[in-house]
Amino acid sequence: VGWAERGGSAEGHGNSVPRFHVTWGTGPGLVEPFVRRARAAEAAGRLSFRFRHRVDGLEREHGAVRGVHGAVLAPSENPRGAPSNRTVTADFALRAGAIVVASGGIGGNPDMVRRLWPRDRLGEPPAAMVRGVPDYVDGRMIDLAQAAGARLVNRDRMWHYVEGLRNHSPIWTDHGIRILPGPSSLWLDARGRRLPPPLYPGFDTLAALAHLRATGFDHSWFLLNQAIIRKEFALSGSEQNPDLTGRSWRGVLGRAVGRNAPAPVEAFKRLGADFVVRDRLEDLVDGMNALVGAPHLDPVEIRRVVEDRDAGLAHPFGKDLQLAAIRGARAYLGDRLIRTAPPAPILDPANGPLIAVRLNVLTRKTLGGIHADLAGRALDATGRPVPGLYAAGEAAGFGGGGMHGYRSLEGTFLGGCLFSGRIAGRHAAAAR
Repeated sequence: VGWAERGGSAEGHGNSVPRFHVTWGTGPGLVEPFVRRARAAEAAGRLSFRFRHRVDGLEREHGAVRGVHGAVLAPSENPRGAPSNRTVTADFALRAGAIVVASGGIGGNPDMVRRLWPRDRLGEPPAAMVRGVPDYVDGRMIDLAQAAGARLVNRDRMWHYVEGLRNHSPIWTDHGIRILPGPSSLWLDARGRRLPPPLYPGFDTLAALAHLRATGFDHSWFLLNQAIIRKEFALSGSEQNPDLTGRSWRGVLGRAVGRNAPAPVEAFKRLGADFVVRDRLEDLVDGMNALVGAPHLDPVEIRRVVEDRDAGLAHPFGKDLQLAAIRGARAYLGDRLIRTAPPAPILDPANGPLIAVRLNVLTRKTLGGIHADLAGRALDATGRPVPGLYAAGEAAGFGGGGMHGYRSLEGTFLGGCLFSGRIAGRHAAAAR
């Protein structure tokens, strides 16, 4: 379907054809064959896992990286959603013919995100963010690789979302879930002003982020109704997509029928800290103001914005470009069946109740990192390989330290992880 980064013009960035993919089985399905082979290698004595081992430094010997040292942390029994302890019980050191850094990006470290934030392109960083990755994705190993001689490049290139929700059942600190939206929700800034074309839900992530950072607020709003949320809301994460994770075609087809949204979406509507649900628009606006603790929104102005949008439905060739985009999306059968609601008045009681969703900046992907060559070898400041040191995945900007440039398209990050990992692994094995 064509609902990821639809983009602006035919000459600009974004998708020109309908495209998106979701791995059958989602994350658990993706890693399943790797886990199976890794466990087999462990059983054969060819692979060992060192859980609760925190690397504190890379060891260099005769100019080459030949080992790591660090601390063994105590077993953690903290409940789900709470950080594991950092109690040190012992020291450790390991030696190897090659070291591959594959530790992810920086999205679990808000302080580092703010420090590296590209103010020239995206404005000031938000004071409040939710996190799209676990606490351990903190950039620590990237900095340790630099201390061992690796050059870091393109660190201001990052990919964060503006449709983040606070998870009502968090797995990590400030756990955020992203809405994967269809195109019909009204997108309002914190003052209730409609975002300008073509900043509609699901169109241009970084342009929307830059626009919203200029408002001076860390949040914005989706305003919609039950008919829209039932058809158009999907959430990121394996737990939020039990049909895809469980490989259930029946469950997938169930998205196209019924009045309620998928069960995980309904759970967020009921339990999520960012949702306001009311029957009357004025009551909805009161709830939105109460949620942020300040009267930023004028109910009279919000009613005008919503009624102007609804009035555009009476004109099939009207000037509301978002309605034109909705009709365009429904020309594709996949969108028409499960991703885009039929154009209808938001204020029609038959489509109620009304719903407002507070949107937060969600940290996610790191597009820069350890500079690496085509063999996955980490490079120093002169462009020469650091002997014994390799980098793969997001720690290397998904390949080389900046393969995606300043932007990317959803679904292309995974390929960078898989292929840079395979390349680095094969060359590291050959180097030994």
